[in-house]
Amino acid sequence: MSESNTTKFQPSLFILTGLRKLVGAHLWLGPLLCLMYITTIVGNCTVLYLVKTEHSLQEPQYLFLSMLAGADIVLSVSTLFSVLKVFILGLYHIAFDDCLIQLFFIHTFSSTGSGILLAMAFDRFVAISHPLQYTTILTNSRVTKMGLAALLRGVALMTPLPILLKRLPFCKGQTLSYSYCLHPNVMKLACGQVKINIFYGLVLVIFSFGFDFLLIAISYALIFQAVIGIASREGQRKALNTCLSHIFIVLIYYGPLLAITVMHRISHRSSPLAHAVLGNMYLFMPPMLNPIVYSLKTKQIRSSLRKSFKKQRR
Repeated sequence: MSESNTTKFQPSLFILTGLRKLVGAHLWLGPLLCLMYITTIVGNCTVLYLVKTEHSLQEPQYLFLSMLAGADIVLSVSTLFSVLKVFILGLYHIAFDDCLIQLFFIHTFSSTGSGILLAMAFDRFVAISHPLQYTTILTNSRVTKMGLAALLRGVALMTPLPILLKRLPFCKGQTLSYSYCLHPNVMKLACGQVKINIFYGLVLVIFSFGFDFLLIAISYALIFQAVIGIASREGQRKALNTCLSHIFIVLIYYGPLLAITVMHRISHRSSPLAHAVLGNMYLFMPPMLNPIVYSLKTKQIRSSLRKSFKKQRR
């Protein structure tokens, strides 16, 4: 197919659906999503501010947390305008090229967040298994390189996605399942040779999210082995308590992601509404809950937050 013909069959825009099939959804989802976006951006910006200004938080654990907060902010902003257009303004269209740019940022910073969660699991392993060498193993330079590696991996892996979609003609409609663009969802509207897209999408899931989750699981197996070796019950409890926030975030991050990955491959058996709900949970819940969970469960962050409020009142 010539370039002109391929371009001819590329739509000028896609139609976003969100949760339109849920009766009356726009009446309460718009304000709810606005509140979630505000909570997400304020919460993660607060984490960045505290880690930057409080000397007590200049440790690898909190540096990784600030990187996760940064990735969550970019991920949230990448969906912000299209989601609010759908649920606040009732505008359901997104330009073809804008859709490709959006899905690149969504997938890139989802992968980056996954890589940072893996780095945080390694941080907990070092802190519990080798506490005396903790600061010598995880120096600021190494922490920065690990965060940069997560970002560069995301960029390198996800850059081919819009390129692979751009080459395809589209003949199966223009309606997407969500209020934002994802590669599997856009790909299903394409015709022609999509086997490369399917194969590459599977490779991404395995070697990005799947690989990260496997290594996180191995890290926690080693952590639990090290905890068992701690003599006192109190020491075991304290060691495990330092991991609870991270374990919770891992579960809310990978749970919806695994479910939505499976549903994309058995779409003929699952309802569109279930797709939309899980898709929104996958992108909205982890960025919003990350700073809340760490603020509630981490004494140092709560202390720094109180100290910051006291300074502002003076």
